[in-house]
Amino acid sequence: QVQLVESGGGLVQAGGSLRLSCAASGRTFSSYDMGWFRQAPGKEREFVAADSWSDGSTYYADSVRGRFTIFRDNAKNTVFLQMNALKPDDTAVYYCAAGGPGPRRGPYSYPSRYNYWGQGTQVTVSS
Repeated sequence: QVQLVESGGGLVQAGGSLRLSCAASGRTFSSYDMGWFRQAPGKEREFVAADSWSDGSTYYADSVRGRFTIFRDNAKNTVFLQMNALKPDDTAVYYCAAGGPGPRRGPYSYPSRYNYWGQGTQVTVSS
C-alpha cells in the first residue's frame, strides 16, 4: 500500500511559479511511475506530467510543456512538479499518482496506469 500526500498548492498571480510536492510512503518508491493530473471545476481530470521509474523519461501534456517540470528525489520518496509561467487556465486541483511497483500497462497519460492517488492540492492562478 502506498499513501501519497500533496502539498505546495496555493494562490498565485499569472506569470508566477509554484512547486508542488508529493510525499509517498513505502520502501519501493523508486519502482513506481509517478504522475501529476489536474481537474478544473466542471472538467474531467487531465494528465499533466509523468516520470518513468524504469528509465527516468518524462512526459508532459502539450499545454504545460516548457513551463512545468516533473522530477523526483528517490531518497526522500518525493516527486515534485515545478510550475512556471502560470496561467489562469492552470487553475485546478492537482493530484499526484503512483503506478507500480514495476511495469504498468497503458500510456503514461492514462489514469488507469496509476493505482494510487493522493487527495489533491488546490492551485489557483489569478489574472
